Amino acid sequence: MIGRLFSGLVMLALTAAAQPQPAARIHRGAAALDALIAPDAVVERVAEGPDWAEGPVWIAALGSLLFSDPPRNRMYRWRPADGLSVFREPSGLAGDTTGFREPGSNGMIAGADGMLLIADSGDRAIVRLDLATGQRTMLATRYDGRRFNSPNDLVRAANGAIYFTDPPYGLDGLDASPLKEQPANGVYRLDPDGRVTLIDGSLSFPNGVALSPDGRTLYVSNSDPARAVWIAYGLDAQGNIASRRVFADMTASVGPERPGLPDGMKVDARGNLFASGPGGLMIFSPAGVLLGRIDAGTAISNCAFGEDGHSLFMTAGHLILRLRTRTRGLADVERRADPTG
Repeated sequence: MIGRLFSGLVMLALTAAAQPQPAARIHRGAAALDALIAPDAVVERVAEGPDWAEGPVWIAALGSLLFSDPPRNRMYRWRPADGLSVFREPSGLAGDTTGFREPGSNGMIAGADGMLLIADSGDRAIVRLDLATGQRTMLATRYDGRRFNSPNDLVRAANGAIYFTDPPYGLDGLDASPLKEQPANGVYRLDPDGRVTLIDGSLSFPNGVALSPDGRTLYVSNSDPARAVWIAYGLDAQGNIASRRVFADMTASVGPERPGLPDGMKVDARGNLFASGPGGLMIFSPAGVLLGRIDAGTAISNCAFGEDGHSLFMTAGHLILRLRTRTRGLADVERRADPTG
């Protein structure tokens, strides 16, 4: 979730229910993409307004898409019937935001029993939000006695463990920020008992994170133009790293003509990876074959499946896009009880 690296100055324009209109091109690299996205499928622009839209999550109980605007410190809600509205402000750090370039919430996932789990860039924490009461609970704020940099994205395993990334994107100056306490930009695991484990501290800018349907492969994107890669970690039965490999490398594709970097991502029920990258949203097979790309003409930061599970929502700068698919989001077929809520 790269934040304002690719965002321009935009005017806030909260929209009512938008009329569907083509908003992106679908580049087909393999015939197998037709099983996931119909040849006549159209990408719609359903809302616009944020400075930099991020962290989308569909909340079935609300019939709504929630997403973050980290620079503006807001959380938005989009509903098909009445469009876009501010859902929570501030969404992250309250009070003085000096030293922060992105003080708001970032990545979000649905928790159990009406809870929302948040990678809170401004509070530098993994947070649980009760959607009914608004009560916030800090689940993790430190590792090895030091504050996190700015938690960015997260994914939940079937056993309740939360994997999350902690780049410095929320801080003014990034790695040079005087607020930065962690020596590494890490990938972490938060266990249900509250224990935090650093599972990889070698990536320059770890960003999006996702799990395969069987929970045995953890995907992490590295949003570094000098090393634009996705890493696949094999996990053992305890959720520890058993192996590590480069899943895909698109460093050669980085450039101004293809805006974006490896960023947010989601896995569908068939194990295909929908991943933000140079030039839009990449669709990879579980074997790492690039099946196609959705090109919005601007960087796509993240995505989420919602509605009946066949709608793919994409956050792209100040835009929210939607594409109907032939596949379903993983969460719609694998939701399980989560001890962390």
